Amino acid sequence: MTPMVDMAFLLVTFFMLTTKFQPDEPVKIENPKSTSQFKVPDKDKTTIIVSNDGRVFFNFDGKFNRQALIYQMGKRYEIEFSQDEINTFAVLGMTGVPMAEMRAFLNTEPEDRPDFQQKGIPIDSVNNELNYWIILSRAANPNSIIIIKADNMSQYGKVKRIIQILQEQNINRFSLITSEKSAPDAKKPD
Repeated sequence: MTPMVDMAFLLVTFFMLTTKFQPDEPVKIENPKSTSQFKVPDKDKTTIIVSNDGRVFFNFDGKFNRQALIYQMGKRYEIEFSQDEINTFAVLGMTGVPMAEMRAFLNTEPEDRPDFQQKGIPIDSVNNELNYWIILSRAANPNSIIIIKADNMSQYGKVKRIIQILQEQNINRFSLITSEKSAPDAKKPD
């Protein structure tokens, strides 16, 4: 009996240590429905989220890729991040903070971070920070697949602007995330 209990605890420990939890998203997204069957990859992806109130969030896979990305964004916006801030960004999930507020966001205590008001990444023509997030993430990992995840109540103009930003960088291959909807039944001939 003892060896079986030991084996059970070893299995439980193994599964606890190898499970990869998906980080919480800062906003709840209800995807539009479609009949597409494309499977989203588990790694090497860049995710752009558009909330129903028009805020834009960004996520990029890979701890070391994220460290390189925030370092380069800091150089671009003349912000010198400490190693602790870089390491904090590397393990965060989705980010929707303008670069001017990034240090305050990274220095917020982890338990208070969900309450931090993330205004969204600017995408307007005057202050297009999303453009640099995409350019520098592509430099850090050129194999990354871009995924746009928009709420079904999102403003169409925001999604259109994101697609325009991608096309300005000659990125014409990206995915739009939708929820699965059953395909319409084909009419049977009488």
